[in-house]
Amino acid sequence: MNKFSILALIVLLTLAVSCQKESESGSNPRVFQARGVVVQLKPDGMTAVIKHEAVSNYMAAMTMPFVVKQPQDLAGVAAGDEVNFRLLVTENESWIDHVTKTGKTFPALAKSPLQDSQTQSNRTFSITNIPDFALTNEFNQPVSLHGYKGKAVALTFFFTRCPLPEFCPRLSKNFEGASEKLTAMTNGPTNWQLLSVSFDPMDRPDVLRAYGNQYHYASNHWSFLTGNPEHIRELARGFGVSITNDGGSYSHDFATAVFDNNGQLRTLWRFGGDTTDLLVSELLKATGASK
Repeated sequence: MNKFSILALIVLLTLAVSCQKESESGSNPRVFQARGVVVQLKPDGMTAVIKHEAVSNYMAAMTMPFVVKQPQDLAGVAAGDEVNFRLLVTENESWIDHVTKTGKTFPALAKSPLQDSQTQSNRTFSITNIPDFALTNEFNQPVSLHGYKGKAVALTFFFTRCPLPEFCPRLSKNFEGASEKLTAMTNGPTNWQLLSVSFDPMDRPDVLRAYGNQYHYASNHWSFLTGNPEHIRELARGFGVSITNDGGSYSHDFATAVFDNNGQLRTLWRFGGDTTDLLVSELLKATGASK
C-alpha cells in the first residue's frame, strides 16, 4: 500500500469516527411528519399546543406543546387550524417547523384553549399537610407520603409514555443525575428520597419499574409512584400542575418540589431543562448537610 492509499485510509477512518460521534451526540435530528389541530398559541410566540394524530414510528396521538426555532414558523396560524408540520427530535431537544395549514378549522377547539395553571404561591405547607392518599410504588407496595418525614424529599409529576426529550425524560434525567451525584459523595447524606409520581393509569408498577431501570435508578433512594387517577390529579393540583387528558394522553405543566427533613416545603420550581445541579444543591440543604 503506497503513502497516498494510507493517507486516504486515514482520512476515511477519521471521517467515519467523526460521523459516528456526531450521530451518538444526537446532533442529527430524527425527522417525522405529523398532522394535528392547534389548540393554543402561547404568548411567547414560540410555542403551539397541538392535538396531533399518531406520529408514525414515534408516538401515539396526544396533545402536546411544541416549540419552534423561529417565530415566523407559526405566522398566520391560529387556534383551531388543522396543520401539517415536521417534528425534529435529537437526544436533548425537539422542535417543529414547516407548519402549514390544511385549510380546515375547528372553531370548538379555538373557543376552548388549554388554560395555564397558576404558579403555586403558598410555599409554607408541610408534607404532612398533603392528603394521605394510598399510593403504590414500582414494586406494587403501598406508600404514604407522610412516611417520608425525616428525609429530604424531591417530588415531580410525569408519565412514562411522554416522548419529547425536554419534558418527562428531562425530569427523569435530572433525578438520575442528582441521584448519581449524591450517592457518589464521600460521607454524603443518606436521608434523601426522590419521588416520580405518574398521573397515567397505564403506568402500572411493572411499567414504572422498567422505566426506572432505563434511568439506572436505585430503589432505596428513588421511587416511582402511581395511584387512584383522581387522587393523583388532586395531588398535582396542589403543586400547581395542570393535567389535561386527551384520548389517553396528556398535556401537563412542570413542577419539582423539595421538602426538607422536617417535612417543610423548601422550594418549588415550575420550569424544565437541566436542573440537576440545582436539585443536588437544594437536597443537600434540605437534608441539613449544607446551609
